[in-house]
Amino acid sequence: MNLKHLEYFRVLAKLEHYTLAAEQLSIAQPSLTYAISELEKELGVFLFEKSGRNIRLTKYGSIFLQYVNKSLNSLDEGQRIINDLVSPTKGTIDLSFIYTLGSRFVPTMVKNFLSMEKHKDISFSFSQGTTQNIIEGLKSDKYDLAFCSFIEDEPNIDFIPLVKQDLVLVVPSGHPLASYTSIDLKDTAPYPFVYFDKGSGLRRLSDRLFKEVDITPNIAFEVEEDSAAIGLVSMNYGIALLPDIWMLKHFDVRVLPIRNPPYERFIYLASVKNKYLSPVVHLFRDFAKHYNKNYSGQIEI
Repeated sequence: MNLKHLEYFRVLAKLEHYTLAAEQLSIAQPSLTYAISELEKELGVFLFEKSGRNIRLTKYGSIFLQYVNKSLNSLDEGQRIINDLVSPTKGTIDLSFIYTLGSRFVPTMVKNFLSMEKHKDISFSFSQGTTQNIIEGLKSDKYDLAFCSFIEDEPNIDFIPLVKQDLVLVVPSGHPLASYTSIDLKDTAPYPFVYFDKGSGLRRLSDRLFKEVDITPNIAFEVEEDSAAIGLVSMNYGIALLPDIWMLKHFDVRVLPIRNPPYERFIYLASVKNKYLSPVVHLFRDFAKHYNKNYSGQIEI
């Protein structure tokens, strides 16, 4: 079914006059007559009947018009949405990030981005999860961009290091290790751990650090996100290796820098290689790549 013929039909149904409809459509009247005739042949019914010097819809034409209006309106809305998505000044960015970044890092970055006048018509859709789930979401087109940990063996994902994130050992305030000023992970061997589950990027790093000091952590509980780990530690369910995030200040815990083994931990900007990204997603991606340099005094994870 020809889309132009449907548009011609809608205009003719509104004006009920071939000459006026042809003028509005900027086509010759015989072309309009031919289009309606072809549409009627395809449907097997007459859509219009004469009414004096004008025409009017038949019963079948009235029924068909309802569906034509719905279809064309839906297509118009789809076109508007696509135009917004590819607009250089407005659109929606689907952003996902690990739980660690949900309290300060992402809200502060997005606030700085949207504070610019040229970005005022851009909006965000947010999602949180473990690094593994986030990467799967990127690959299935659920997200445009993500802030997460690095994962090996993901050749189709572009990982750009953004900002360094310190790890600390968190212990209850009355714990035997609470009197230490820093920690060698060897000293944690006797104590139960609240540990990240296998979907977390921090799980891989934690496993590697403990392997370097040749101990196997005694895992009492596994969690998916930071606040659960901090809460369990504060209630004396174990100790935990965590990112040094602002939330730690609000719990009755002791935070110890890690002296040994040495490590580097980064937050990465992740996206799918060679995937089409809308102009506004490119804008935010470029902004995020330079965010640490431009706003280093304001960043708090």
